[in-house]
Amino acid sequence: MIQNNLDPRVAEKPDELIVYGGIGKAARNWECFDHILKALQNLSDDETLLIQSGKAVGVFKTHRDSPRVLLANSNLVPKWATWEHFNELDKKGLMMYGQMTAGSWIYIGSQGIIQGTYETFVELARQNFNDDLKNRWVLTAGLGGMGGAQPLAASFAGATSLTVEIDPERIAKRLATGYVDEEAPNLGEALKRVHHSVNDGLARSIALRGNMASVIHEIIKLGERPDVVTDQTSAHDPLIGYIPEGYTPGATGSAADLRKSDPKKYVSLSKASMAKHVEGMLMLQKSGSVVFDYGNNIRAMAQDAGCKNAFDIHGFVPLYIRPLFCEGQGPFRWVALSGDPEDIKVTDKALLELFPENKKLKTWLTKAGERIQFQGLPARICWLGYGEREKAGVAFNNLVKKGLVKAPIVIGRDHLDCGSVASPNRETEGMMDGSDAVADWPILNALLNTACGATWVSFHHGGGVGMGYSLHAGQVIVADGTTEAELRLRRVLTADPGMGIIRHVDAGYPKAIQVARDCGIQIP
Repeated sequence: MIQNNLDPRVAEKPDELIVYGGIGKAARNWECFDHILKALQNLSDDETLLIQSGKAVGVFKTHRDSPRVLLANSNLVPKWATWEHFNELDKKGLMMYGQMTAGSWIYIGSQGIIQGTYETFVELARQNFNDDLKNRWVLTAGLGGMGGAQPLAASFAGATSLTVEIDPERIAKRLATGYVDEEAPNLGEALKRVHHSVNDGLARSIALRGNMASVIHEIIKLGERPDVVTDQTSAHDPLIGYIPEGYTPGATGSAADLRKSDPKKYVSLSKASMAKHVEGMLMLQKSGSVVFDYGNNIRAMAQDAGCKNAFDIHGFVPLYIRPLFCEGQGPFRWVALSGDPEDIKVTDKALLELFPENKKLKTWLTKAGERIQFQGLPARICWLGYGEREKAGVAFNNLVKKGLVKAPIVIGRDHLDCGSVASPNRETEGMMDGSDAVADWPILNALLNTACGATWVSFHHGGGVGMGYSLHAGQVIVADGTTEAELRLRRVLTADPGMGIIRHVDAGYPKAIQVARDCGIQIP
């Protein structure tokens, strides 16, 4: 899986060990990568490898049901949890940025976030457009490893989309993988195509090269009003991830030169661009567009640069996702270690047979099977709730046991889940009891998944929103067809989503309280 994270079809900059999200890495450097692989190859079934910010630091005798790997990435003592201090350590080779699934070795390309984006658009449609985004258009920006999911998710939800991206290589990658349908040569042509698609009720996705800080104001001047506006640029990282207005990307572009010569100026310019971008989003919100923040921390950055009312734009979790979190719903992803796409078809069929009443799941798996191109090892993601994840895990284990798939299946998730993250500007924004910044929950999640026997468990800082803004945990478990694996799968895939339910019970959400009662979850 660490090798899959760095497959050129998967990673954004594999030669630099960067998987996605600005500088989200799979290992600290190539020497560390080699040591990690050697340690994994020599690891016994009763040993555990420890990874400290992308570096293998020790192997200890544990037991067969303990995790094979424990990872801690990018974690800093709170007073020092800043980009400035992190960058100093990074330059000295003492730390790396793990993002979420980059440093926990369960990234599967843009598909990894696509259903969460789809779920968001579907709920947005239910709340604002009578369950239907047909004849509607979405304006957004960013076609990186996360943002690249937006256009295809919008298409799945029935909408036309226009996505602005400054980096031509990223546009080319999304075109090649089918996440974007076409690229327009200029804004006028892009809007012409948008209106044609909207009028004909098509679900087309259009990419436009440009900097959204500029483009959004050009759109406003033209009197255009998108139905939906959001953003998924790498705003969480103002130095490496974001390109300021007037600068060009690339290893030798103007952005790279300024980044090296005057990083403080670079960050200041990035935040000024973000403020301008967010001001445009606020203007469109006032004109009637449905505008939401998709969790890249652009509002906080814009606020730092003087956009005082940036948080008049609300986040996608409190707006659209939290009711699902209260049910223990969240991302459930799996990878066919055989490398054979037929194994994913077998697992898709198994899920449809397992949950025949779940119409949304059927719609999703059908669309995904038709439209999503695999990047690296064949993989799939869907959203499942408490009880469903355990059933799916056991079913997959039985497929391996019976030889209906050709090799074991890796089951994991994004760190963006119902009970695994503390992120006041994203997953835990606007908690009912004001506990947005309480980080005990992701720590408990990592501890519990370790106790339950996940195959590898990770705990990271900063993923998605940047240093100082989040703490989050991940788990991955392997279905290898054995009885021992089934027991571990049952424990992990019950406890993990169960953490989401009890976290929201503790915050006072009536829906979570009812779900806990219905499911018999023990809460003292």
